[in-house]
Amino acid sequence: MMKIYSHILLVFFLLLFNNIAGAKIVLPSFFCDNMVLQQQSNVPIWGKSEKNSNIILFTSWNKKTSFTKADENGRWKIFVQTPKAGGPFTLTIKDKETVILSNVMIGEVWFCSGQSNMEMPMRGFKNQPVLNSNEILITADNSNLRLLTINRNASINVSDTCSGKWQISNSETAKEFSAVAYQYGAMLQKKLNIPVGIIVSCWGGTTIQSWMSEETLNGFSEIKKIVISDSTKDKHKFSSTLFNGMIAPIVGYGIKGFLWYQGESNRHEPELYGKLFPAMVTSWRNLWDTKTILPFYYVQIAPFGGKDTTRSGKHLREAQLKAMKSIPDAGMAVTLDIGDETFIHFPDKTTVAKRLLYWALAKTYNYKGIEYSGPVYKYIKIENNKVNVYFDYTENGLTSFGKELQNFEIAGANKIFYPAMAKINDDKSVQVSNDEVKNPAAVRYAFKEYVKGDLYNNAGLPASSFRTDNW
Repeated sequence: MMKIYSHILLVFFLLLFNNIAGAKIVLPSFFCDNMVLQQQSNVPIWGKSEKNSNIILFTSWNKKTSFTKADENGRWKIFVQTPKAGGPFTLTIKDKETVILSNVMIGEVWFCSGQSNMEMPMRGFKNQPVLNSNEILITADNSNLRLLTINRNASINVSDTCSGKWQISNSETAKEFSAVAYQYGAMLQKKLNIPVGIIVSCWGGTTIQSWMSEETLNGFSEIKKIVISDSTKDKHKFSSTLFNGMIAPIVGYGIKGFLWYQGESNRHEPELYGKLFPAMVTSWRNLWDTKTILPFYYVQIAPFGGKDTTRSGKHLREAQLKAMKSIPDAGMAVTLDIGDETFIHFPDKTTVAKRLLYWALAKTYNYKGIEYSGPVYKYIKIENNKVNVYFDYTENGLTSFGKELQNFEIAGANKIFYPAMAKINDDKSVQVSNDEVKNPAAVRYAFKEYVKGDLYNNAGLPASSFRTDNW
């Protein structure tokens, strides 16, 4: 009886508002058929209409009708409560005309951003493949996985519009979607067995400054303000332009958390990056303005050929490692063992996606028994001419999978580093020594531009490169 009454009430209000002056509803492109809304949340739906017009919104999952009024600029926003994961549902939005959004799912939504290694699609880049892409695409048909790519848009002013629509995952749509983000979403959907939505907003060859708001960057004297115009070429390379065009328009969309893969374009300024990165995370979280801190999981850039001496990947990786301590509810996926000396776009994006997923499953979804971090340097003990290096995240021990550890170096007070003999101890430390260094003072591990990591914990997760000195 209540169900019939709700439908009668909706029809009544639709007829009532149909006789009131209004205009066509204009929605952001991402409020569309096939979208995913974050479950068990108070999510906003917004758009534009004629100024001061009356807006009603009906949600099929709870048969509730919500009302609001557009402001003097025609803008309006309505918050709706979402249930546990499920669907498909419909949203009906009414002004003078009626807009019906169909095949809407309720589930988990993740926002993914960064530069080219996040952007790299399942099909790969020209002459740069994604490992096992065709095999992965065979199983891409999944109506419970929805994909949204925010199209490229560099803007000199903060924009309230962007383009890009939700698509249902299949071999064709997944082929053009971010390989990291797609595989993360597919594995998450399979594990949770509920609808999952993945949003990607990225652009290759961009610095972190492009993704930060002007207000946030104003707090850094190192950032020189450059005035640009609509005619400026390569606007995406300037500060705030991608925040304005590809982040600001979707700020507030209900999400569970963030994934971030960027840093290659900041290898020339690792110290500054170490300051900017935490500031960006804080600003994004504040803009989304949720009651809880949204988790932020990111990928440490992989080792890459070191011919360009103006850039320092090892110091950028160090800045990203330190960020795990300065950013609350953050986690880093280490890629020290899967980089490519020749191609910055290394092919193994499956391992990247898995390592991000481990963080989410263990820390966000509270699955027990899943390890999520590789060994993280903790402290050293110097005994005679040997150094024992201790780590966090080694509950079940360390391993090199039977291979000789080749990436440790040791130095005395003269700051000259020598290749070290390294062996794993029973107490889950690594003993490091070299006969040339009688009074050791510092140890480094894989602290080079290009290197293949060889130290793992027993879960098979690699240690990041690190150094105990600050020379």
